[in-house]
Amino acid sequence: MLHEWWRGACIYQIYPRSFFDSNNDGIGDLNGIVQKLDYIADLGVEGVWVSPFFTSPMKDFGYDVSDYRGIDPIFGEISDFDTLCKKAKSLNLKLIIDLVLSHSSDQHEWFQQSRLSQDGEYADYYVWADPKEDGSPPNNWQSVFGGPAWSFNPVRGQYYLHNFLKEQPDLNFHNPKVQEEALDVARFWLERGVSGFRLDVVNFYFHDKKLRDNPPRSGGLEFATQFEGPDPYSMQQHIYDKSQPENVEFLKRFRALLDEYPESFSVGEIGDDVPYERAAEYTKGTELLHTTYNTQLMSGAKQRLNADLIRTPIEEFLNQPGDGWPSWAFSNHDVVRVISRWVGDQDDHNPSLAKMLNALLLCLQGTTFLYQGEELGLPEADLSFEDLQDPWGRHLYPVWQGRDGCRTPMPWNNHDAHAGFSSAKPWLPACSAHKALNIQGQMDDPDSVLNFTKSFLSWRKSHEALLMGDITFIDSGSEALLVFRRSHESGDIECVFNLSPAEQLIEAKYQSDKFTCLNSKYLGLNELGAYGFALYQGV
Repeated sequence: MLHEWWRGACIYQIYPRSFFDSNNDGIGDLNGIVQKLDYIADLGVEGVWVSPFFTSPMKDFGYDVSDYRGIDPIFGEISDFDTLCKKAKSLNLKLIIDLVLSHSSDQHEWFQQSRLSQDGEYADYYVWADPKEDGSPPNNWQSVFGGPAWSFNPVRGQYYLHNFLKEQPDLNFHNPKVQEEALDVARFWLERGVSGFRLDVVNFYFHDKKLRDNPPRSGGLEFATQFEGPDPYSMQQHIYDKSQPENVEFLKRFRALLDEYPESFSVGEIGDDVPYERAAEYTKGTELLHTTYNTQLMSGAKQRLNADLIRTPIEEFLNQPGDGWPSWAFSNHDVVRVISRWVGDQDDHNPSLAKMLNALLLCLQGTTFLYQGEELGLPEADLSFEDLQDPWGRHLYPVWQGRDGCRTPMPWNNHDAHAGFSSAKPWLPACSAHKALNIQGQMDDPDSVLNFTKSFLSWRKSHEALLMGDITFIDSGSEALLVFRRSHESGDIECVFNLSPAEQLIEAKYQSDKFTCLNSKYLGLNELGAYGFALYQGV
């Protein structure tokens, strides 16, 4: 059996618009990634996931694709992508790209043809339905981004489905031709040298063919989106608009394609009312996804970090039937940055907290994803309404600023006007709070979050228990202390994390001569300082 490189790997997520601008137009690009790829390789990660760079009108910043085989001019050309592939291979980095297959842009040629007539080659490429007798939408389904999930097209005389923006019509995966198109797109990029795909909203591919209404949401279910407020989408149980049984058979076809390319990899993003059940369903055996991108450790509004916040989602996943391999992340391009989400305002620049969070993520069982800037301990950026670009944020402002606060440019230095990201005005402003946390400055500081993260990633590689071991949580008697054991035939490691800004006493069995890795907040005498942690062998 081939080495499954992705088990226990850490994959670095790049949001290309905000990573590095090589041509000084204010927008990051593929050549910018190429120029800074050595920086990522030096971190010690196994791969990179690059968010969409395909041709797009950018209504949802690349998650509305108008040409699945094209590179949007703001990001460069296909030759730039080929250069990126070669550079990644030379640095022994696996290159994972984002595939957005549940929907396209309304500017895609398929939709432009489909909207014209109920007959023709592309008529059934999208989800169309007749209005009710009173002219209202076919059912009660809601869009994630607000409003009904249906828009009327007067030319065709029907409604089309869009689970997100109206400019993102849903593809009809009940049509075998659409499935073939999706597989052909994946093959195109595999042939160009990618190592696999992050599949955006992978459980949204199929809808209920009968278009039945979703029932009201039960009291036991959490909010259905990152926005935890009055939201029609979170008032429904999403039984019929996504997560249909037909999806499993398509994922088998997708995995069969991947298996033609040695060491290729798939991670599916799941947004579901029962995410753990869905993750188990989609990773069962060896015929479906390699892993699922579980968002439970990225969801929720600002709250104080505690042991159950980490323990509960992981145990929920582990308690599912089957042998699915999990993936975990604390941040990505869609959520409030973790260092600002799990603490009070006074702590979101705290380097001890940032170090602890990175160590905690890298100690969990599974494949981990490190979002750009987490290695620096970047907090969420606060933006004015005038600066917002995210349509979701503009819709909900001032209750929520949307996703732009985690998408601001990477700070490469502190002496250039835009923190070394670009000499032109960036598409989002460079956050002033980020400039002091810039990469160059942290490289020169041996005690920085960046250098700690690099050291920890390096140390982790030599400990099989953290890469491949099982995980068992241990009751600590305190919501501020998270304790778990990673068990492996090579030896166990017990992990103790202080999740609070106050000193915490730990059990007497943790003696100072047994630890193997810890941060500066270990105080000795069985005490961990604020956001301190220690890892022990032989306990």
